[in-house]
Amino acid sequence: MDIVGKASINRLKLSTFKLNTLLTITKAINANLSTEDLLKRYEQILREDLNIGKILIFKYDKTWDLILSSGCSQEIIKRIDVEKDLIAHDEISFITVSPNPILRVFDNIIPVVNNNVPIAFVLIGDIDEEKEGVSPTIKHLHFIQTLSNIIIVAIENIRLYKDSLQQEAMKKELELASKMQSMLIPDRAVLPHNDKLMVSPFYHPHLEVGGDYYDFIQLNDDEVGFCIADVSGKGISAALLMSNFQANLRALFVTESSLPEIIKKLNERVMASAKGEKFITLFIAKYSYKTRVLDYINAGHNPPIFYDMKKKEMAFLRDGCVGMGMLDEIPTLKPGTLKIENKSKLFCYTDGLVELVNDDGVVFGTQEIEKSLANNNDIDENISKIIKKQKILEGSAAIFDDISIIGLEFYN
Repeated sequence: MDIVGKASINRLKLSTFKLNTLLTITKAINANLSTEDLLKRYEQILREDLNIGKILIFKYDKTWDLILSSGCSQEIIKRIDVEKDLIAHDEISFITVSPNPILRVFDNIIPVVNNNVPIAFVLIGDIDEEKEGVSPTIKHLHFIQTLSNIIIVAIENIRLYKDSLQQEAMKKELELASKMQSMLIPDRAVLPHNDKLMVSPFYHPHLEVGGDYYDFIQLNDDEVGFCIADVSGKGISAALLMSNFQANLRALFVTESSLPEIIKKLNERVMASAKGEKFITLFIAKYSYKTRVLDYINAGHNPPIFYDMKKKEMAFLRDGCVGMGMLDEIPTLKPGTLKIENKSKLFCYTDGLVELVNDDGVVFGTQEIEKSLANNNDIDENISKIIKKQKILEGSAAIFDDISIIGLEFYN
């Protein structure tokens, strides 16, 4: 057989080998082989079938990590900085004459790009630098590039799939946590709604779970206690701290305990739970149907707004102390007292409401709340107007925190 004939046969054998290799790798990917198994097959093909002696693969997953090392010393690996040495290579590069001596021990850099963003870099070099003939890294370069792209993209898809499973699991956990947390928030139907007091609530967590909380406790036939609170921060950690706070509040808020006593014990327990990393602001109060006196403590919370509908006078309930968990011991504590003589309204809220920004970039603040309260309409109507005006239930982009409201209307 002449030389041309042998060359044709060799080319046919090589083409057949490459086609079979790609088919085998594709089947392996479809069989859902692990990342480790895919890399082993890739290494075997390059080293045993293509005679490639040095292989390094750096892949990006939040950071640049070395996912395959074959035929390279740890000394060489440690001296390669992806951001410094490789990131500038956006196409196949021959680096045998690179000004960087570390890269010169390899022949080529093969970048793997997804959506114009590099997700991996493959460095390859020969076993026998002195062997005669065409270097295998040159002879099979485009095939190696194709094979590298297939393997890296498959590994990336495995990562994305695992991430999606984790996200789905987390989503289900958050949904469960949200349902459990909603059980801590009293339903409107169980809140006071009688000839002495009417309560109108609103609760809107920014995420699946939130750090806002409100509660009402019937202390006895003549007294009701209530509280609205807000944990610093958002998400699961805030929700867990708030759940713990709710349990402590329920245990401590009894008829026999004064508000200062409750606050001091709550501060101790929040400090023990949060370790100074988070704090809770709250407004806590007792109201007596008989005396029509509201006793309260504002612990670093947004001052509730009180409106006397007969006198048309407005007041902010500020007396109190610092938030829970801010300091080991509360330095000063000034309880507040308010005698409610006329039909009146009290608007309690968390800071997510007043930090809303409208289309003109103006913070909502308390001015709009004051305007909405300064009338003879009932508190439920006032709250509905505020919610509608701020598009809270319409998914307003201005919302970036939990929003909770409790409105109280005191009758004559």
